[in-house]
Amino acid sequence: MPVPLTCSLPPHEPESIFSRTQKFDEAQKESSAVAASLRLPRQPVSLAPPSRASSVKPCPARGGEEAATSLGGVYCFNPELSDCERSAVQKKVQLEMESGLLQRATRERLERFARLRGKTVETGEFWDAVVITAVDKNQEIAYKKQLSEKLKRKELPLGVHYHVFVDPPGPKIGGYSQRLPNASALGKIFTALPFGDPVYQMVDLKLAMYIDFSTHMNPGILITCADDIELYNIGPTEFIRFDQPGFTALAHPSNLAIGTTHGVFVLEPSSHSVEGELEYRACHRFLHKPSIETMHQSGAVHERSNPQLCSSEGLGDSTKNSKYVYTDSLFYIDHSTAALLLTFYKQMGTLCCEIDAYGDFLQALGPGATQAYAKNIENVAKKEQGLVEMREKIFALLKGFPLNVILLNNSKFYHIGTTREYLFHFTNDRKLTLEMGLQPVVFSICPNHSKDLGKSACIIHSVLSSKCSVAPGSVVEYSRLGPEVTVGTNSIVSGCCINTKADIPSNAFITTLSMRIDGKIAYASVVFGIEDNLKHNVAALSQAHLLRFFGLGIGQCLELWGLRVSEQLFSGDKTCLSLWTVRIFPICSTLSDSVQVSLGILNSVQSKSPFKLNSFRLLSVEEILHSKDVEDMLKFRQQLYEEISLHRQKENEI
Repeated sequence: MPVPLTCSLPPHEPESIFSRTQKFDEAQKESSAVAASLRLPRQPVSLAPPSRASSVKPCPARGGEEAATSLGGVYCFNPELSDCERSAVQKKVQLEMESGLLQRATRERLERFARLRGKTVETGEFWDAVVITAVDKNQEIAYKKQLSEKLKRKELPLGVHYHVFVDPPGPKIGGYSQRLPNASALGKIFTALPFGDPVYQMVDLKLAMYIDFSTHMNPGILITCADDIELYNIGPTEFIRFDQPGFTALAHPSNLAIGTTHGVFVLEPSSHSVEGELEYRACHRFLHKPSIETMHQSGAVHERSNPQLCSSEGLGDSTKNSKYVYTDSLFYIDHSTAALLLTFYKQMGTLCCEIDAYGDFLQALGPGATQAYAKNIENVAKKEQGLVEMREKIFALLKGFPLNVILLNNSKFYHIGTTREYLFHFTNDRKLTLEMGLQPVVFSICPNHSKDLGKSACIIHSVLSSKCSVAPGSVVEYSRLGPEVTVGTNSIVSGCCINTKADIPSNAFITTLSMRIDGKIAYASVVFGIEDNLKHNVAALSQAHLLRFFGLGIGQCLELWGLRVSEQLFSGDKTCLSLWTVRIFPICSTLSDSVQVSLGILNSVQSKSPFKLNSFRLLSVEEILHSKDVEDMLKFRQQLYEEISLHRQKENEI
């Protein structure tokens, strides 16, 4: 389960101090039903009503003909178009309209949050407390230091209780971001996003998108994850209200494929035939990562009456065709239910297994819930003893509790928890770029790069030489790259300082981490292929050949590096061997040296040429994180921050 950002409710009741964590106007409503013309805002980014202009905006059709023209925001379709072509153009226009509304709503929330940053909020204006959970003591320290720095720079509202709570010993509710390793050391909730000045991090975005929630919520808690983005539009006089007993969850229309990797709601029948942008419904049953067959059999699949108006391609889009399901994102627990869960926890004592707040709580809710899910451990990361028994106890506790669902029919849910999703959404997702105003270069020194960079490259909080090269589809964050550095396509470079000649290949991941070894600062650069599965594990040394590094079996890699399979090659649990625990990363005395050595590891695999590692002291990612020095990593980021700020100040004086 991703490490959750947890938020409390406004101060209605003193004891509730902390917690775990779409309506068109009449013209727009009418336009969606009229095939001849659609009314659109000419400038979706603007908050003011569109002005009527005399320019014509053509949409290309067959042989260069205009499929539709826009005059003052009114789209008129070419009468000679076939039904198929008309539907395609109508669909494109509808998508533009939806993105425009989401863009405007998102911008409004971001602007409101920006006005609160660095200001002391009034009682009832914001959350009582914001709580972030950490997986261990090291992560707790990292989170607290980053919150402290953000408060010093006035990047967060003041007068709010910000807490970091570390997991108790034993099974964990969080993890180390193994699918997005550049967030492993300092946390997904502090992932830098490609917009804002200074750069927004995920914690800022979460607080901005939920800015209205606390003032329309009964005492209780809101639980959300640190690796997703929820964008939504509702009517100007509507609010999302969390005022029902039990559990209340947001639901987003998604295609069936997305449903297989998320929670899916089976709704109770409704007497309303008209679909609004905001609907309050009851959930009959919650499905956790169900198969498409199960969705159909359970009655979770819905079908739009006008499939031409559905959203389309893209990892973050809601629906791809007429069939869709409602998937989960965040949920709320009212105060009395939260108190019941707390009493249950105290009665249980030390937990012997991981409890998933989504899978284990929500599957127990609604009139259609059955105890059968307790024995289904297909989607469980680690099958621990006592899990089934604990699930059965939770079901008995929550049986009969309602699961209220708030349908956000004009919303988008974007997951950014893997390297592939991270790269796609930050460099190639045109819709998310428009909806959030993402930028290719954010708070960086990038001479001559604003125009020369590949259109889909992304540079965040970094200093780049005018002569270095970053190919399209790649992300560089919190790094310093010299003149002889080239970055291939579809790669991630994070926390690196490279002043010598370096060629980072395509589809590569590299991040440099600071450690304290024997009382001294040391560095290790972790490198992998973008497609490498760091969570895949085997139970015995005899199966180690099943692990793959940058597309090559680990056994072949070890031969190139002068190493051999042995128990000493892996750290931690010897029955859970993975790329996460394999000791192949050298300890170096400087940032730059560590990058050079680790790039040698990648290059040897690509060229299948020897690169001996047996003279180095080697660590696994697991061990590097255990020895990480948070202060040194944040010090490097602060140095970049000060250099970039000074550079911008000088530019403004010219």
